[in-house]
Amino acid sequence: MQVQPFSSDYADQIYDFILHIQQQEFGLPVTREQQPDLAIIPEVYQQGVSNFWIAVQEGRLIGTIALMDLGEGKGALRKMFVHQDFRGREHGVANRLLETLKEWARSHDYSDIYLGTADILHAAHRFYEKNGFVQVSRGAIPDGPYILPVDTKFYHFQL
Repeated sequence: MQVQPFSSDYADQIYDFILHIQQQEFGLPVTREQQPDLAIIPEVYQQGVSNFWIAVQEGRLIGTIALMDLGEGKGALRKMFVHQDFRGREHGVANRLLETLKEWARSHDYSDIYLGTADILHAAHRFYEKNGFVQVSRGAIPDGPYILPVDTKFYHFQL
């Protein structure tokens, strides 16, 4: 498995990959139209001190994660998804993706990372908490386009 910055070679797969997980696996009422950033990943996530990474195994997209710059050393963790066949500690995909993001954040002088997630994603909550994220109230995180209508739990990580 390789974790690498987003490449346009995978642009067509990103929407299908993420929407399948959101809609089919978890039944979240999230649409393509609510995520226009996925159509323009280089413009949104590969400018300044933002980035988007993909996990690939034998040419197959198996994971995604992004860091959106919110300014003043703050960032939002976005679009963290791992294919169901590659979830769990034994595969290490989620850990590799998160460590890649944290290393990038540290090397680009981030101090804080925030994220919003849906209440139904219990395994994701446990993963974030095991990796040092602390649940906070909605009022404790900066406003921004990274918050989706389905987000009801919010987390903070201090670097």
